[in-house]
Amino acid sequence: MSQYAHLSTIDPEFAEIADSLGPPPDAEEDAENDIHAMRVSGALLNAWYPGSTFPSVDKYDAKDHRVAVQGGEIVVRSVVPTLQVAGETFPLLVWYHAGGWSLGNIDMDDANLRHICVDLRISVINVDYRLAPENPFPTGFDDCYAALKWAAEHERELSASLSKGFIVAGASAGGNLSAAVALRARDDPFFKGRNLTGQILHYPALCHPDVYPDKYKNELLSMDALKGVPIVSKKTMFWCYELLKAPPASPYFSPLLAPSHAGLPPACLQICGLDPLRDESFLFEKLLREQGVKTKLHVYPGVPHGVNALCSQITTAKRFEREFREAIVWIVGLSAQ
Repeated sequence: MSQYAHLSTIDPEFAEIADSLGPPPDAEEDAENDIHAMRVSGALLNAWYPGSTFPSVDKYDAKDHRVAVQGGEIVVRSVVPTLQVAGETFPLLVWYHAGGWSLGNIDMDDANLRHICVDLRISVINVDYRLAPENPFPTGFDDCYAALKWAAEHERELSASLSKGFIVAGASAGGNLSAAVALRARDDPFFKGRNLTGQILHYPALCHPDVYPDKYKNELLSMDALKGVPIVSKKTMFWCYELLKAPPASPYFSPLLAPSHAGLPPACLQICGLDPLRDESFLFEKLLREQGVKTKLHVYPGVPHGVNALCSQITTAKRFEREFREAIVWIVGLSAQ
């Protein structure tokens, strides 16, 4: 039994709405057709932060940019606080959306990110990376990395000062991409003098279960223990892995397997207790901390993957969003020290 098994006792507020969410996607024989049907239905987009509204448009400037990447171009959306004084600059947050590497777009988190921009006075980049299965690994990862470089190169245009804070963040697949680009950026001379200052990972995928290291297998039990939970199940995750076609042992897909985690930027992980990916986050945080990386954990017992966006009305979801904002403030504060 996992040492975190007690975290899977269902939250009473979530229990009241769990049936209304329906079962997790139940892909069978044809994963590609299933994913196309889900895109057409708009099920994920319609359920993600339902009823969200934008802040007053005089408080920020939003703009879509076309960024050249290998084999094409992608859109990144910048959201920059309205300047209160000429030449004002802000920390920069680069966001990668959820969706199992095969669903979603920059509209999913748009309203929430605009509020974060306004409330915290931080410039935000929202990345519309290309999706599997049409674009298998490493296309989406390379897109995310190209967007990170683009953001660093356009610091002035974004009214950003990377020395005030340069953060990658994302949810689920976006959390995986955030951890992976942070790993690559650590070793890239391009980022010398403009280092990432933090990473915020919401219920990320951090290692393909087929390559869980033997010495940690007794710490990675949630994938099987929680294989049938709501929203994201073990079957859902393997469906996503199949579509992405990433080499399981690549550290840019399974960042937990990196030979070293030393020198990575401070990390905050937000972990749901009723999530098959749960134990990967606990182990990843431990490995970072043991190699001298500053870390912070926020844990949400008894709620599933995606709780903050899919169950936004419950108390735990509201705490999740509050602590996301606190994590940004924490990292910005570290940059000021």
